Amino acid sequence: RPAARSLLMFLGFIFWGAAVALAFGGVSVILMYKNYRYLFQESFLSLPGWLAVAAAIILIPTGVLAISISVKSSRYRQGVLMYFLLVLLCLEMSSAVLAQVYSILMTSELRSTMDYLFYMYNGTHSKGPGVKAVDAVQRKLQCCGVQNYTDWLKATPALHVPAEKVRVPESCCKEKYSHCGGDLGHLEHLFQEGCLEKLEDCLHFVMLYIFWCCVMLSVLELLAGVSNGLLMRHQPFHDLQFL
Repeated sequence: RPAARSLLMFLGFIFWGAAVALAFGGVSVILMYKNYRYLFQESFLSLPGWLAVAAAIILIPTGVLAISISVKSSRYRQGVLMYFLLVLLCLEMSSAVLAQVYSILMTSELRSTMDYLFYMYNGTHSKGPGVKAVDAVQRKLQCCGVQNYTDWLKATPALHVPAEKVRVPESCCKEKYSHCGGDLGHLEHLFQEGCLEKLEDCLHFVMLYIFWCCVMLSVLELLAGVSNGLLMRHQPFHDLQFL
């Protein structure tokens, strides 16, 4: 029993810290979908993030219960803790599975969507959502083109000036050369890395972060459940109706 109490108290404090880490991952996924929603065909991409945020919120009272039970056992608090741990396991396993699945599925979809949007790009002064999405991606990720800046050589003729001189969008210009005009004659003024690889790296990082956070937390919650169960054995329930 002393070991179970000590472990439960330790896990209670760990749950508070884990709530912050899991909330960070969930918010990152939600913001990624919000910032690049025109590039993701799957509208449920933010679902793992929302599940992670919900789990992070529940982790806070779960930590409080774990610490309070380790100080003074209460059969009602022990029962509620078991319920919280069960809900958390469901949320975290769902989030982990969705994060892993979306990380795989989004790679091919992202490539085809970006190819289409970049090919249909018709100038930085257009007000279309696709054009704004391309400019936003290039500015935020500091990149140019899908694979690299040479992708704009195959873009629509709207980017070509009358003298047949090829230019890239102004969103490819580095910050200190923000008015470079997209002239390929001055490559040092432009971002030369492609956007696809950078966006894939960001997507895989946040999804992998969510996945491992959920897996590790599930293991810790199983330990908390075992510790709580050991304490419950020494204080059996006489009335199970409240369950």
